[in-house]
Amino acid sequence: MQRLARVEKVVPSGAYTRLRLSAPDVAPAVQPGQFVALTVGGPTTSLLLRRSFAVYRADGEGVEVVVAAHGPGTTWLTERASGDVVDVVGPLGRPFPDLAGPGSVVLVGGGYGAAALVMLAARLRAQGRPVTAVLGAAGADRLFGVSDLEGLGAEVLVSTDDGSAGTRGLVTDLLAGAGAGALAEAAAVYACGPMAMLAATARRAATAGVDCWCSVEESMACGVGVCMTCVLPVVGEDGQTRMTRSCVAGPTFAGTAVRWDDVGTVPPDCVGAVGH
Repeated sequence: MQRLARVEKVVPSGAYTRLRLSAPDVAPAVQPGQFVALTVGGPTTSLLLRRSFAVYRADGEGVEVVVAAHGPGTTWLTERASGDVVDVVGPLGRPFPDLAGPGSVVLVGGGYGAAALVMLAARLRAQGRPVTAVLGAAGADRLFGVSDLEGLGAEVLVSTDDGSAGTRGLVTDLLAGAGAGALAEAAAVYACGPMAMLAATARRAATAGVDCWCSVEESMACGVGVCMTCVLPVVGEDGQTRMTRSCVAGPTFAGTAVRWDDVGTVPPDCVGAVGH
C-alpha cells in the first residue's frame, strides 16, 4: 500500500541514520525480510526513482529503516526532521522463510544489511532457537545491529576490514573461523549484505550442507516489479535460469539458486537470452 508517512524520529547511528516513520497501515503487515520504498527529494524533485530499504523494526504504529547517505536521494532522507512527510510504499517483497523443525541458526550481516536481520532474530529467539550472528563492516562506524542482537540473546561475532572492532578481516573469514562451529551445527543460515559477501556465505553454507537464504541488496527503483533494474540470474525449480526481479521474487533467495558469478550479466543459457 502507498501512504504519506510522518517522520517521527531521526537518529544518527555510526555512519548511518535511523529513520522512524509513522505508518500504522503498513507496520502491522511487515514480516522479517520485507522492505519499503520511499520517494526522495520532495514533491517537486527531479529524483524520480524511489529508494528501497529493509525494515529494521516495525510495531503497531510505525516502521524504522536504516539509511546510508550514498547519493542525493539517500542524503535527502538523512536530512529529514521530525514532522516531515515521506511517501512510502510497503511492505514489499518476500520475507525470510520460516524454518521447519528444530535447530540453531546463523545470521550473517554486512554493514547496514544487518538491519534486515534484527526482526528475524527476534522471531527466532521467541521460538527458543539459539542464534549466532556474524557481523562485519569496513570499520566500527559501519557495523550495525550488534547491541540489538546481543540484547536478544544472540551470540555475536564481529569483524571489520580495518580491525577497528572485533577481528580484522572479512565477515566471511570470520564465518570460516570462529563461526565455523556454529555453521556446522546450524539448521539454516540467513544473510543480508553486499553481493560478494552473500556469494561467499552461500558457498560456505553449501559446503557445510546447510540451507542458506540470502536477502540481496540490488537497486530496487520501483519496488513493485515494473522498472526491471533489480533483475538477477536465478535458477528455477525446473533448472532453467531466468532474469528474475529481486523486488517481487525476492529479495530473499535460496543461496544455491542465484548464479552469483553471473550477477550483472545475462548468461547465454538464460531463458529469453539472444540465441537461447
